Amino acid sequence: MGGFFGLTAKSNCVDRLFYGVDYNSHMGTKRAGMATVDNGIFTRSIHNIENSYFRTKFEPDLKDFSGCSGIGVISDTDAQPIIVNCHLGKFAIVTVARINNIAELEQEMLAKGHHFCEHSYDIINPTEMIAALISEGADIVSGIENVYRRVKGSCSMLILMDGKLIAARDFLGRTPIIIGKGDDGFAATSESCAFTNLGFEDYYNVGPGEIVELTPESMTTLRKPEKEMQICSFLWIYYGYPVCQYEGRNVDRMRYVTGREMGKTDTDYADFVSAIPDSGIGMALGYSQGKGVPYLRGIVKYTPTWPRSFTPSTQARRELVAKMKLIPNKALLKGRHVIFCDDSIVRGTQLRDNVKDLFDAGIKGVHMRIACPPLIHACEYLNFTASKSELELITRRIIADLEGDHNANLKAYSTTGTPEYNHLVEEIRTRLGLSSLQFSSLENIVEAIGLPKCKICTHCFDGSSHF
Repeated sequence: MGGFFGLTAKSNCVDRLFYGVDYNSHMGTKRAGMATVDNGIFTRSIHNIENSYFRTKFEPDLKDFSGCSGIGVISDTDAQPIIVNCHLGKFAIVTVARINNIAELEQEMLAKGHHFCEHSYDIINPTEMIAALISEGADIVSGIENVYRRVKGSCSMLILMDGKLIAARDFLGRTPIIIGKGDDGFAATSESCAFTNLGFEDYYNVGPGEIVELTPESMTTLRKPEKEMQICSFLWIYYGYPVCQYEGRNVDRMRYVTGREMGKTDTDYADFVSAIPDSGIGMALGYSQGKGVPYLRGIVKYTPTWPRSFTPSTQARRELVAKMKLIPNKALLKGRHVIFCDDSIVRGTQLRDNVKDLFDAGIKGVHMRIACPPLIHACEYLNFTASKSELELITRRIIADLEGDHNANLKAYSTTGTPEYNHLVEEIRTRLGLSSLQFSSLENIVEAIGLPKCKICTHCFDGSSHF
């Protein structure tokens, strides 16, 4: 995924930029970067953060930055910001993007005489591609519209120019941009949790395809928003920090309501409810109220050395890291039936190992409740997982076993309550060794988010987003 933060103010912005970017650390684990501009002079720093922290890497660099305007990014993909000088002027840019047709675009741009400098492992830097597409425009707005027309996938961006900051949200609003207003300027970010402690108040949600220009004194709309929106539902289910809001809908409130509504109809016996930390906590608290059983911490995350999600290079090491972070509380679990709340099941390997550990700890029943429907389709629009194939999804492997074709009868398998859906859920339960398993319905998560279904991307559940 990824998250960014930028601001333009009347006073020095470096410290606020540093902490504002850090508040996006939960959105990415690979690379991070910052750039400031001071009287036309740009300063940039980029670091690998796969095995460290943003603050640890960047704090020694702060003395080199200066100015009242800056941008920064936490990324799961490319090294950024990119600094560009073209006929539109000199600017720095950060993006949260997925470009499915980047190879085709590269060949088109090379044929026109463009060149690309930022390569890693022989892969073009997506943010450099976005900058190149912008440079084809007659002005910044037409350049960004060129991105909207030609990129297949999604792209939101911040552009830093001398004296102003431009925020442009993905054409269908798949990822958010929130504007904050402070005493001496404006900020823009993917995650509104960045505002609270830095003196900014939530001021405006940038609309799909909208482009706004920020100065220390004002916000100006350069391009009006589109009517259609497909904001990613997983922002509430998994990615978002609990205190964040997208389109005015709070993340933890959504998780709480999802759990509460599931708990109201659950007939399975449980001694208590527990969360798989961290994204399952809000749901588990709601489930506890809805079902009327206590909330206890049957599994605890070891935060002193695992406060963030590292992303090792191999699947085996990722599974080991996932196991090391979570410690079952045997004193609470032994001899008990426990409902565990978690955000999703992707491959299933991590959960299967957790279930074994729970039974080894003496638990009597492991009852899993999932905040979203089964993941049937790989995400085509965001860098949601590192999956290379839909067959990495446990659902598609089971469908392949049942149907002889992993693409067969997908609508029936993704519709809650059908015989195919019930068979799929039972197969997942059996393969993971669970005592019982329930998924939230699509209707439940849409209602908990509080936006019309047509405004929310639920493609990974029902294959519905084909814009």
